[in-house]
Amino acid sequence: MQPTTLLLVLIVMAFIAYQMGFRRSLAVVSGKAKQLHSLPLYHGFFVALAAFIPAFLVFSLWQILENTVITNMVLNALPDEISSKAQGDVNLFVSQIKNLVDNGITADGISPQLQQAANYYAALQSESAAWLSRTTIALSLAGLFIAWRSVKREARTRNWVEKAVIGFLIACSSIAILTTLGIVLSVLFESVRFFGQVPFSDFMFGTEWSPQTALRADQVGSSGSFGAIPLFAGTLLISFIAMVVAIPVGLMSAIYLSEYASLKVRSMVKPLLEILAGIPTVVYGFFAALTVAPLIRGFGSAIGLDVASESALAAGLVMGIMIIPFISSLSDDVINAVPQSMRDGAYALGATKSETVRKVVFPAALPGVIGGILLGVSRAIGETMIVVMAAGLAANLTLNPLEAVTTVTVQIVTLLTGDQEFDSAKTLAAFALGLLLFVTTLILNVIALYVVRKYREEILV
Repeated sequence: MQPTTLLLVLIVMAFIAYQMGFRRSLAVVSGKAKQLHSLPLYHGFFVALAAFIPAFLVFSLWQILENTVITNMVLNALPDEISSKAQGDVNLFVSQIKNLVDNGITADGISPQLQQAANYYAALQSESAAWLSRTTIALSLAGLFIAWRSVKREARTRNWVEKAVIGFLIACSSIAILTTLGIVLSVLFESVRFFGQVPFSDFMFGTEWSPQTALRADQVGSSGSFGAIPLFAGTLLISFIAMVVAIPVGLMSAIYLSEYASLKVRSMVKPLLEILAGIPTVVYGFFAALTVAPLIRGFGSAIGLDVASESALAAGLVMGIMIIPFISSLSDDVINAVPQSMRDGAYALGATKSETVRKVVFPAALPGVIGGILLGVSRAIGETMIVVMAAGLAANLTLNPLEAVTTVTVQIVTLLTGDQEFDSAKTLAAFALGLLLFVTTLILNVIALYVVRKYREEILV
C-alpha cells in the first residue's frame, strides 16, 4: 500500500472511530446525554484520537527511518569489491541503485552487481511497505477497540481530548521556535567556518568586495576580498530611497482613505492600491529596468548629469512603489481601529478635522504605524529581484544614488547560484552575510520596540 493511500485509510478509520465513540456514549446512557460526564462529541473525538495518533506516529517515524535502514541493509549486502571502494564511489553506486529502482535507468550500464542490489532494494521496499500497512492498521484497530470499550458514563474523555489539543498547540508552537533556532544555528555554524578563513575585522570593516578567487595562486585576486561595507552601504542606500517614497505616500494614502474618503471612493481605491502588493517582484524589476532606469538616465543627461544605466535611484523608486501597499494597508487598519469617541471628544473641544487627525488619531495609531513601517523596511532590505535588474551587481562604496550598487541579498544569491563547494570562503561568505543581515534586522526591531514602548508610557502618563 502506498504511503498516501495508507494515510487516507487511517483518516477514514479515525472518522469511523469518531462515529462509533459518539454512538456508544449515547447508548450507555440510553440516549440521555446529560447523564454523561463529557459530551458525546468528546467521546467521539477520544476514540478517534486513540485510533489515529499511535498509528500516525508509527507511520511518521517509519517514513523518516525507512530509507536509511534499507540503504544500510543494502550496503551491508554489497560484495567486498564494491563496499571496499572509496566513500564517494559507494555513494555513487547507491544513487545508481535508487535510480534503477525508481526510474529504471542509470547513468552507466547495468552490471550484474547493480541489478542484484537493485532487486534486493526493491524487495526490501516492498516488504517494508507491507509491514508498515500491517503495523499501522493493527495499531489503529487496537486503539479504536480499547478506547471504544473505555467509553462509559463516568469517563472523563473531555479532559483527555483537551490535553491532546493543548499538546497539538504546543507542538505547533515548538515547530516555529525550533525552525527559527535551526535557521540561526545553521547560519551561525557556517559563519564561524567562514571567519576561520577570513578575519572578522576584514569582513566587517573592509571596503572592497570581490569574492571571486583565482584558479591558480599566481593570478590576480587569488585570495579574494570580502569587505562587507560596500554591500551594506548599497542596501541602506536603496532601502532609504524606497522608504522616502513609500512612507509619505503610504501614510498619506492611509489617512485619506480612513479619514477623508467617502465609502464609495474607499471601496474602489483601497482594493486597487492593494493590487500592487500582489504584483510579482520580477514584474517590478522589468518595470524598473525597461522604463524607470532609461527615464532617469535620459532626464539626467538632459540636465548634464552622468547617470549609470543601472542605478540605486531606479531600484529605490520602484521598490518604494512596491512597499506602498504594505504601509498603507496596515496604517489604514490601525487608524480605523482608533475609537470614534476620541474623534468625537476632539470635535467637542473645537478641534478641526486636520487637528483631530494630527493631534489625536495619528498619535493614538502611532505604534501600529511604526509596525507597518518596520514591515516595509524589512521588505526593502530583503528584496533581491528589483536590485538585480535595476541596480546591478557592482559592489561600489558610494552614496551617489545615480551610480550602480548592489545589496547583501543579491550577493547571497550570486554566491550560492550553481554548483558550489561549501569549503571555500566564497561560498561561506553568503552565510556570514546572512548572519550579519539577521543581526542588523534584529537590532532595528529592538530599537523600534523600545520606541513604541516609550511612546505608550508617555500616553499613559
